[in-house]
Amino acid sequence: MNRREAVLRELNLYPLWQRRNQPAQVATDAVASRLGGGEADTQRSAMGIAALNPSYISSSISGSGEIANLDWPQLKDTVRDCAACRLRAGCTQTVFGVGDENADWLFVGEGPGADEDALGEPFVGQAGKLLDNMLMAIKLKRGRNVYIANVVKCRPQDNRNPAPDEIAQCLPYLQRQIELIQPGLIVALGKVASNALLGKDATLASLRGKLHDYHGIPVIVTYHPAYLLRSPAEKAKAWQDLRLAVQTMDDRG
Repeated sequence: MNRREAVLRELNLYPLWQRRNQPAQVATDAVASRLGGGEADTQRSAMGIAALNPSYISSSISGSGEIANLDWPQLKDTVRDCAACRLRAGCTQTVFGVGDENADWLFVGEGPGADEDALGEPFVGQAGKLLDNMLMAIKLKRGRNVYIANVVKCRPQDNRNPAPDEIAQCLPYLQRQIELIQPGLIVALGKVASNALLGKDATLASLRGKLHDYHGIPVIVTYHPAYLLRSPAEKAKAWQDLRLAVQTMDDRG
């Protein structure tokens, strides 16, 4: 068994046969049919995500104040020393982001967990392993044309969801990262990241399966890897989202 087959098996997506030139939707529908799972927004109830008030969420790509003019080293230093909200007092360190700073692919999650807080890198531990396997399934790899970041840079205590004012305080950092990277595509992992980027208060089910726009950059919405670990039947839908992301990048040339 090669590495790709092993990854697809772990994602519950193997074997997957597809005729040449077969539309992507046909293949993904076949996977979904085998693995089951309804279209109800189970992630919302499972994760207990508090509704985000869009009035808290800035939609300006330039961030706020001096953040909009920071280069990479300055931005990293500013995030490292940030104590602008209550999250900093309860975490070990800030978690800035990791990867290729000129990447075409940007993956954005919600915020650091305990493992990320300890190591200072986003998406480590079991959720990080699954994200790495999701990348492998579409022939990507962490650090190679891929950048990974979170909406908030400090771990909320007890792994709770970040509050709207915490998101609003930290979002300009992410906006500046996006402006510096200029990715060809953003993949938003989970409801919190999706709503923060899009300035909405919407269910994940209503956001998946379609293209969104962040200041001219296409956005694909999918499940957070931590949720997929708890609800493996939804991996088939995540696979659909990843295939849509690949198709979007292919269309952009």
